[in-house]
Amino acid sequence: MATDRYPLAELKDLPEDIRTAILAVQEKAGFVPNVFLALARRPAEWRAFFAYHDALMLKEEGSLTKGDREMIVTTTSAANRCLYCVVAHGALLRIYEKKPLVADQVAVNYRKADITPRQRAMLDFAMKVCERSHEVEDADFAALHAHGFDDEDIWDIASITAFFGLSNRLASFSGMQPNTEFFLMGRLPREKK
Repeated sequence: MATDRYPLAELKDLPEDIRTAILAVQEKAGFVPNVFLALARRPAEWRAFFAYHDALMLKEEGSLTKGDREMIVTTTSAANRCLYCVVAHGALLRIYEKKPLVADQVAVNYRKADITPRQRAMLDFAMKVCERSHEVEDADFAALHAHGFDDEDIWDIASITAFFGLSNRLASFSGMQPNTEFFLMGRLPREKK
């Protein structure tokens, strides 16, 4: 298995704002996803990356659910052959959709996955943006409108796809590895506390 080509940053060496943000993630997740430490080697880029990530993935407006957003990431990241993003975002997809098989299904072949026709239309468009954005035409918008997506939702689908195209390439060239915790998340029911 490939290893990280760039050493992960040490929390103690990071600017206070980045360290605080990473510790908040650790508190919520129970571990620090490697992407946070991998990108922290360049603080200005880390801030820009996560500001845009959060604007796309945490927004409250629009009809895309958290599961929809993670489904776009998992599907297009698989097309881009990004191990880190498929594993990490596949874990979130399983949790948000409460479907332990869905991430593997959409990563391998979303057309055969246990998803709704609306999600299939969303992924058809995301894959077109991922692989052939120069071919997007008005008919693609009409197909999405027929499933209740508005033009702002369509912008979100395309922006998530494009942003994670950047993320996929950063993770792949740098040899970023998914945390082992991601592989099992959302596959088995959580024990009640």
